[in-house]
Amino acid sequence: MITRRQATGSMLAGVALSMSSTEGGATEPVQLPAAARSGGMPLMSALAARHSTREYSDRALSPQTLGELLWAAFGINRPSGERTAPYWRHVMVIDVYLAMADGVWLYEPQTHVLRPYLPHDLRAQTGMQEFVATVPLNLVYVAHGERMQDISAEERRLYASVDAAFIGQNVYLYCASVGLGSVFRGAVDARRLGELLKLPEGQFVTFAQSIGYPRA
Repeated sequence: MITRRQATGSMLAGVALSMSSTEGGATEPVQLPAAARSGGMPLMSALAARHSTREYSDRALSPQTLGELLWAAFGINRPSGERTAPYWRHVMVIDVYLAMADGVWLYEPQTHVLRPYLPHDLRAQTGMQEFVATVPLNLVYVAHGERMQDISAEERRLYASVDAAFIGQNVYLYCASVGLGSVFRGAVDARRLGELLKLPEGQFVTFAQSIGYPRA
């Protein structure tokens, strides 16, 4: 079994970020602004405000909001490299991909950077509802099943889904605290989405989550 140490060892339309790009999409990593780690809505108020949203405006997320959202989701919150969400047996098995209008990005928590992954708009492939094709951001939670070597394939999906749900709840609470909408859901076809993402053998899609400002 891989240990925690071994496992650890564009942008949205309308958001102006400095990046090098080509006709095929962005080609350079994007450094996200540091997340504010104090203040905000009290926890009980965020819990009271938490709900699922299925109607979104086309308003873009700012770089600061996106950086705080991803840090809240599964960012590093201690010098040891630990995360904002718990994870199975101290083995980090979830990667967070961002499906947006300008392509697919991969969040790198260690550096708080977005890395360009694919230049294709795959938002419509992340869910069954029509809104997923136009919502500004769909997070796709991908599991490293190959890191869970001592349990069955069925158990890998179970534990990876729990880890993804922890992250998804962090996203919900952050969204509630800043007036964003979100909905946690299954992909329209997880196997097909994995193929479109060109995931290596052993990795698989667990869930997806749409984020944006609610339609007025």
